[in-house]
This record gives sequence, structure tokens and C-alpha cells, in this order.
Amino acid sequence: MPGLVSVKTPPDTAPLRILLPEEQQIQPHTETLDIKNHKAVSPLPRRTPSPSPSTSRIRPSPDRNSGRKKTPEKPKIDESSLDNPDLGPFLLKLARDTIASNDSPIKALDFAIRASKSFERCAGEGEPSLDLAMSLHVVAAIYCSLGRFEEAIPVLERAITVPDSSRGSDHALAAFSGYMQLGDTYSMLGQLDRSISCYESGLKIQMEALGGTDPRVAETCSRYLAEAHVQAMQFDEAEKLCNKTLEIHREHSSPASLEEAADRRLMALICEAKGDYESALEHLVLASMAMIANGQESEVAAIDVSIGDIYTSLCRFDEAVFSYQKGLTVFKSTKGDHHPSVALVFIRLADLYYKTGKLRESKSYCENALRIYSKPVPGTTAEEIASGLTEIAAIYEAVNEHEEALKLLQKAMKLLEGSPGQRSTIAGIEAQMGVMFYMVGRYMEARNAFESAVMKLRASGERKSAFFGIVLNQMGLACVQMYKIDEAAELFEEARGILEQECGPCHLDTLGVYSNLAATYDAMGRVEDAIEILEYILKVREEKLGTANPDVDVEKKRLAELLKEAGKARNRKGKSLENLLDSNSQRIKKEGTKRWSAFGFKT
Repeated sequence: MPGLVSVKTPPDTAPLRILLPEEQQIQPHTETLDIKNHKAVSPLPRRTPSPSPSTSRIRPSPDRNSGRKKTPEKPKIDESSLDNPDLGPFLLKLARDTIASNDSPIKALDFAIRASKSFERCAGEGEPSLDLAMSLHVVAAIYCSLGRFEEAIPVLERAITVPDSSRGSDHALAAFSGYMQLGDTYSMLGQLDRSISCYESGLKIQMEALGGTDPRVAETCSRYLAEAHVQAMQFDEAEKLCNKTLEIHREHSSPASLEEAADRRLMALICEAKGDYESALEHLVLASMAMIANGQESEVAAIDVSIGDIYTSLCRFDEAVFSYQKGLTVFKSTKGDHHPSVALVFIRLADLYYKTGKLRESKSYCENALRIYSKPVPGTTAEEIASGLTEIAAIYEAVNEHEEALKLLQKAMKLLEGSPGQRSTIAGIEAQMGVMFYMVGRYMEARNAFESAVMKLRASGERKSAFFGIVLNQMGLACVQMYKIDEAAELFEEARGILEQECGPCHLDTLGVYSNLAATYDAMGRVEDAIEILEYILKVREEKLGTANPDVDVEKKRLAELLKEAGKARNRKGKSLENLLDSNSQRIKKEGTKRWSAFGFKT
């Protein structure tokens, strides 16, 4: 299930637009808190939302008095004149006209900032100003359009403190819009935990205003909050939200609606991630029927590809090939032979044929996809190409063509450099490169790749995810190979704490880190600590796998050797995890790399 680790921007995400309010303040139609989703409606679950503008979400209009757009001249405004209550609306109109005329966004930003200052000065003492909140949303939207997301954050944080939701629907709308826009901006920066927190605050305000079963609540639950949880690999939380959304659809939506189909595709992804393939298949079939009923031919083809993925996971390869070929035929007829959607199906077929041992066919489909990516059609995004190259690299890695895989990953990284909101994606690519460097014995390069990935994941707020713990473990393995035992121990200790929290103390990944930690302690001369950890590992493996399992036998031999060195016998009394020390060490290369498979990396 490639790609779950990375945050990718889907091909059909709408381009970032700056939506500026009209001259007057928020209109009465906002009484029902009818918030329109400011992302392109798409069933694809993994997406990076585009930051959206102000509370009113009204599109800008060109100058009605002229058939030709005129560039407004920047007036000279004395700061003292900002106390004039008529100046704020005037400056906001100048900002709107500047954007409408495709003039300098810097000039529009200056007008919007001055407008917000004027609204702030003219606001009554202790009185929340909706005009101020609206102008701050506009300022933040312009910052985002310039790619200056960090500067938009404090503006939006100020904006959400202005409205008072208890004063009616207009204030609730302003607060809701501010939180959602702030969540979008954090998402663009890859800070998913903060993004989720903002979306949750916005959802709470919306539910208080509309009730828990309003269709607009379903929109917020699925297309914002549930998708953010999927990106953060928090599938249980995402499943709860999706179930709530589907319940609202059953109550309020017509049968086989496009909205329900989109949410069922998201639910299918969640079920697939949790290993519930039959449920995922059921949701996809229902979504396909809804799309057929609505004449969405391309969307039906995309669902066919997803169905093929499920059949592949179930080892029903003939049915998977049929589904892929159905989707491929439609994509070629509707989008052309060189569209990235066609390349994506080629990659899926290449992966399937690799799994069935048909390596020649697999490589042929990889080459077909690479030809499409080498000469992309207009409209193909860098994110689409980078995602495809990453998946092809995983197939090359699986057939031991590591150098070719590394070249593809390096190309993917170059494509994503400088792209906003791609920090987590780049970190995932660097981690994958680190695994390959490790496998070919280039340990220094492996450590550097892991270190760069760790830095990006820390900055993105993903330091508590299971994937982050896995990357730390792999970096520790590289450090062991370079005889940096103390550094390896620190990395294993941190990985242990994260995986205990995220996966539990008995999870195989957590036990793997314990084993690495024990080996590191042994190398550092801390034999007693190593013995204590190995006794716990052996106890858990015997309980989970049985005494005849090969993994149990390996751990038993390791423990026997340490006990022999220490002149002790095995303590049969069970050890509680709380009594174990925190640390971790090296492991056999095969064991160290095979754990990546659950996170989309192949070995």
C-alpha cells in the first residue's frame, strides 16, 4: 500500500486562489453557517488542502465600470488617517481590485495589511470586529498565495481570537472559517498534529451552530478532519469520523450521491490500511455504482484501479489484472495514452507482475511509465511525477536494482524541492533512500539520509508517529555499522519510547527495537541490562509465537550466550516492562530492513 507515509498533493486539487470579500462586511446569508468547502471536491483521500481566504468566501469581481481591468495606483496614505472608519473598506477594495487585475500581490498585501490596521484602530473598546477578522483572513490568504505560509500563521492565530461565537452565526462563521484556514495552512507546512487540532476546533464550532447531523458537518468531518487523520496514519480516528459522515449521508443525502461515493472511497482506503480488505472492497463497489449512476466515467476508472489494488492484496491476481485493464482502457480513451493516470496503472501492473514472479513484464510496465514521466503532458504536476518515480523505485529496489532505484528517488526529491507542504513527502523519500544505502553497505550515506529525514519529521510535528520511530531505529542501525554505539543507543531509546506509545510493548516493531537495544547494551558492556531486555523479549515471543518458532530460537540462543558470559542461568520469572531500561541496539541487516514493509517500503 504505497504512499501512506507520504503526503501527496492529488492531481485534481484546485489551484490556490485568493478570494477577497466584497466591499461590505459579512452578508446575512451566513446565518446558517453554510460553509463551502474550499478544496476541490475529490474522492482521493490523501491530499494537502489549499489554504483558503476570508470568512465570506465571496469571489472577487473586476471593475464593473470598465470592460478593461485597470491597475489601481498605490495611494500615499498617512498612518494617522487609519483612524478614519471609511479607510478600511476602501483599502480592502483596493486589495480586491489589485488581485482582480492580476497586478502585484505584494501591492495587494500592503493594502490588506493597512486595511486590517484601520479596522483594528476603529474597533470599539472590547468589541469584536468582524471586519478585522475578515481582513486578517485576506492578509493570510495573500501570504499563502506567495508561499509565505509561516507568515500567515500568526495572522490567522490573531484572526481566530477576534470573533465571539456566542454573539451569533456571523461570529461563529468567522471563527469557523479562521480555524479551517489555519488548519489548511498548517497542513501545507506538513504540521499535521496542529492541522488536526484546528480542524477539530472548527468542527466543534460548526456542530454547536448547526447540530451534529447537518450535511455540512459531514463535509468537515470527511474532507478535512478524516483526511488529516489518514495522512497522520491515525486510522481508528479517521474511521470513526467516516462512519459518522456516512450516517449523515444516509439521513440527509439522496441514494448514490457523489458526496457519499467520495466518502466511501476514503473509507475504503482506511479499511485497506487496517487490513480489512473485504470491507474496503465493499465500499469501493458501492462508490463505483454511485459514480456510474452519475455518469462519472473517469471516476469509475479510478475506482477500478483501487479495486485492483484490493484484489492484489487478497492475492486474487486475475481479478486484479481485469480491474486494472478496465481502468487503463478508460484512461487511455478519455485522457490520452501519455496521461499520468495511465502511468499510474502501468505501475500497478508492474507491481502485480513482480509479485507473481513475472519480472520481464514487470520491468516492461515500469519502463512504459517512465517514458510517460520523461515527457509529461501539460498540466502534470511535479508531485504526480515524484510519486510515480518513488513507486517505481520501490519495484526496482525489490528486484535488487538499488542503484537505479536511488537515481529515481533522487529525481523525485529534486522535483519536490521548494514545493510547499512537501516536507513529509521528502522525508519519506529520504528514509527510503537510507534503507537502500544501508542494504548496499553505504552506511555513512544511509545515516545522513536518515538524519535528514528525522530533522524534517521533527519539524513537521510527526515526532510521535510510528513511522518516525521506525526511521530512528533504522538510523540507529546505520550508526552501529559505523561503530557509533553511543549515538545508536540514544536513537534506539527514543524509538523504543515512541513505538511503545504508538504500537504497544508487544508489537513486532517494538520488540525489534528492544532486541536492537539489547545488542547495543551488550556492545557497551552493559550485559545485565541486555540480559534483562532479552528475557522480556523471549517471554513475549514464547507467549505470542510458541517455543518452536525460529525467531524464539534465535532470541533464546542470544540470551544463552549472554548468560554464559555473565555466569548466570535464565530467570524464568516474568519481567514487567516497567522494570526494563530504555535503550536499543543493532540487529541483523535483514531483520533491520524487513520492518519497513508495513510502512510502504519493500525489501
